[in-house]
Amino acid sequence: MGKILVKKMDREQFMEHYNTLKDTLFESDHSYKLYELLSHEDKSKMESLRRERGAENIFRLFLAAFDDDKFIGWSWGFEEDSHTYYMCNSAVLPQYRRKGIYSQLLSETMEILQQRGYQKIYSRHCATNNSVLIPKLKAGFVITNMQLDDIFGVLIHLSYFTNPIRRKILDYRSGQLRPDEEIKEIFQI
Repeated sequence: MGKILVKKMDREQFMEHYNTLKDTLFESDHSYKLYELLSHEDKSKMESLRRERGAENIFRLFLAAFDDDKFIGWSWGFEEDSHTYYMCNSAVLPQYRRKGIYSQLLSETMEILQQRGYQKIYSRHCATNNSVLIPKLKAGFVITNMQLDDIFGVLIHLSYFTNPIRRKILDYRSGQLRPDEEIKEIFQI
């Protein structure tokens, strides 16, 4: 393994690489492609909704990891609103796992998103995807939800709050933290 390079790409460049590996890496996850099930009318309505909300103007981040010239992993996502970023999809080729590559992708992603000012960064993962769940929990993400989804099955939602007060409030709301003076002031208790 050579020096791993993580680089930011535009959507077109990224998709050229991503499309060569996505089916291989996700072939056994038992998900399906919603778009393939939709009628022409449903697809047309979805496209209209996307245009209405100005989806082409939202911030998207595409990071790719390379071992020399070999595409070995990625992370991509998009802005949901002015304070929330959704980390939509990440993966590293099996032979490159447990070498810190995903952590490097995660670190660079987080740095870019925090500099942009997002308050909350979240992702959803199959409940058995330990190769992503564990590094994210170690990086400070917390479990904020479980979901049963028709496309992906059982999902774990992980959230990272860049604002330490919001994270503290989450710990208080989950019962992990007794209300200190700051929490008492916020909730006027």
